[in-house]
Amino acid sequence: VQLQASGGGLVQTGGSLRLSCAASGITFSTHAFGWYRQAPGKQRDFVAAISSGGNTNYRDSVKGRFTISRDNAKSTLYLQMNSLQPEDTAVYYCKPEGVDLWGQGTQVTVSS
Repeated sequence: VQLQASGGGLVQTGGSLRLSCAASGITFSTHAFGWYRQAPGKQRDFVAAISSGGNTNYRDSVKGRFTISRDNAKSTLYLQMNSLQPEDTAVYYCKPEGVDLWGQGTQVTVSS
C-alpha cells in the first residue's frame, strides 16, 4: 500500500491550498480516509475524515475552512484548505481510517 500526499507549500495568512493523496495497493472505495497533521514538537492530530459513503467530520478548529473529499475513480483523497492561519502550519498526512498505515506527508507552511 502506498499513500502519496502532495499539494503543500508556503502561503500567506488567509490563503488557500488543495492537498491530494493518491492511494494504491488498497481498495480505496471501501475505506474511510482521514487527514492528520503534525506541527513541529507536537503530536500528530486528526484534521478531517470521510467515510466510504461520503460522510465527513472535522476537528473544530478547521470547520468551515477545510473541506475533505474523495474521488473513488482516481483513488484520490483531497483536502481543500481555505482561510489558512499560521497555526495550520504542519506536515499533513493521509491514511485509511482504522489502519495503522502512514504515507509520506506534505508540508504546509502559513506565514503571518
